[in-house]
Amino acid sequence: MMKFEGNHILSVSQFDRESISRILEISTLMAPYAMRKKRCHVLDGAILSNLFFEPSTRTRVSFGTAFNLLGGFVRETVGQENSSLSKGESLFDTARVISGYSDVIAMRHPAMHSVADFAKGSSVPVINGGDGANEHPTQALLDLFTIQSEMARYDMGLDGLNIVLMGDLKHGRTVHSLSKLISLYNNIKVTMIAPKALQMPDSIVDTLTNAGHEVVMTDKIEGNLACDVIYQTRIQQERFASKDEADLYRGHFSLNRKIYQQYCHQHTVIMHPLPRDSRVEANELDIDLNDLDNLAIFRQAQNGVLVRMALFALSLVVESRLSHYEKPVTWHTNKY
Repeated sequence: MMKFEGNHILSVSQFDRESISRILEISTLMAPYAMRKKRCHVLDGAILSNLFFEPSTRTRVSFGTAFNLLGGFVRETVGQENSSLSKGESLFDTARVISGYSDVIAMRHPAMHSVADFAKGSSVPVINGGDGANEHPTQALLDLFTIQSEMARYDMGLDGLNIVLMGDLKHGRTVHSLSKLISLYNNIKVTMIAPKALQMPDSIVDTLTNAGHEVVMTDKIEGNLACDVIYQTRIQQERFASKDEADLYRGHFSLNRKIYQQYCHQHTVIMHPLPRDSRVEANELDIDLNDLDNLAIFRQAQNGVLVRMALFALSLVVESRLSHYEKPVTWHTNKY
């Protein structure tokens, strides 16, 4: 099993099934704190530097919230233009300086492998919050946690999963990382629905097929949605040369209630890493799905807090001391 203590979390390739099970187990323990049933101050005095050099809402706030819920302090830098990187400072130098201020660092950057380069200069654990079109390991872990939780409602597990990945699979780092994780399980079927130009990279497909899993690649929705999980992704406009090029693919794989009822199983769970593009020309997940119980996208987003809390606890070796640092919640809450 991976050693978490003081180590960077940069890629899902670091994990085996035992490590993943440990992360998901600790994530479950974080639910009472996230639901404000009780407070935990096990990281009181610890500092997270939240460095987001690419736009983010959920991931950035989720990392900060996760650290705060364990009692820690958060310092943020948002946008390269607001950092010394805009003055020519290297990632290595930034890491050497910021790690001197921090106990752990969460980082997002638009360039592939940039977070790993940054980590080489850091004296404290660095957690990858997304590096360009490469990977998004914490998103993949929260996705796996969500799949496990949703499938448990139907007495199903991760082994034997039938999952559809749909949308921009070429640039979607979330589906790259998730595919690598599910390759560790048994008897998986993955259907990849995308236009040929946006299909999954060969290296990811090879990871799945070399592990003995069934992979179907198609550009048609019809007849391919009878599955356990649909994982929809948006067109990654920021990865295209122009908006006009991205617009060529927008709206081709929209999912609405009519399509769901016609092609999906009754238990098919819908996931999306968010943000979903609700503009008329895209409409990836129609709002007529909002009251569908199997639409898991908001539970999925909330699960991100649990998983990131678990990663902080494991990296800073406090996972066994949570209950010793609990306090009652003193304010009104509607969270449970």
